[in-house]
Amino acid sequence: MAHRVTGVLIFFFLFVHVLDTSLVRVSPEAYDTVVATYKTPIVALLEYGLVAAILFHALNGLRVIAVDFWSKGARYQKQMLWSVVGLWVVLMLGAIYPVLGHAAREVFGS
Repeated sequence: MAHRVTGVLIFFFLFVHVLDTSLVRVSPEAYDTVVATYKTPIVALLEYGLVAAILFHALNGLRVIAVDFWSKGARYQKQMLWSVVGLWVVLMLGAIYPVLGHAAREVFGS
């Protein structure tokens, strides 16, 4: 279920990203205005959520491939799921500073 949800969220992001990027061809001023609205701490949190969704979707996708194509995959799918979750948590903890550091510096100054 989480794999499907993250897939839909990633699709929604890509859809919005293509729309706002295409705005530069119509009106560069409007594009600059839209991009300026993205430079807020709330959007930084959303970016962290995007990183979380992409990372989980990618890691879980590798697990799904292993279950489908590895002869012992079905037997070890529960262990692989917990491995995916553990690796995801470790990588997300490591992504806190790079992704949210800029927003913190903007809010609290550096």
